[in-house]
This record gives sequence, structure tokens and C-alpha cells, in this order.
Amino acid sequence: MSIRFAGPLSPTAPRMSADLVRRVRLLPANDDGVTSTTDANLHAALRHFARHGLAAAQNAREQAVSAARAGDRQSFRTWLEICRVLDRRMARRLDRNALAAH
Repeated sequence: MSIRFAGPLSPTAPRMSADLVRRVRLLPANDDGVTSTTDANLHAALRHFARHGLAAAQNAREQAVSAARAGDRQSFRTWLEICRVLDRRMARRLDRNALAAH
């Protein structure tokens, strides 16, 4: 997929420099930071996604919450990591809430 920048609406509109455009175009659209996902977590998340489709992250979050309520810390961490692979923001909120609860 190519990226196209629309021209300015008026001659006085601010423009991106050619250098900035070249630098921006080199970055992938989904490059939002360094991840520490292991192959095992990625594989588990992909299997979970295959079973649950677009609801996979929400389902993983619900599994993590259930594990936390049951006091199963290891299962909570596993489901949190699966959720993190699928939806980092959701996992970050879940992790913050879990820390606040303890």
C-alpha cells in the first residue's frame, strides 16, 4: 500500500519538508515501539485469534480477569500476555487495574 500526502489547501498552509516526508515514509505504519513478545506468546495469541477472530483480545482480557478473580496468578499473566500481543492498550489498562487491585 502506498502512502500519499494531500497537497495543502492553500498556498499559505504549512508544508512538510521533503526530508521529513522521506523519513516518515521509511517507518512502517504499525511501528509503535519495541515489543518483547516471545515466539510462544505470539503463537498462543495467533491460535487464540484463529478461534475467536476479532473478539480475541476481549476474550483474552475476560480470561485474564477470571484468572485474577480465582487467584491464579500464572494464568492471569499468560492471558495478559496473549491480550498484550493482540491489543497492547487493552492489556496496559488491564495490567494497571490489576496492580491497583493488589
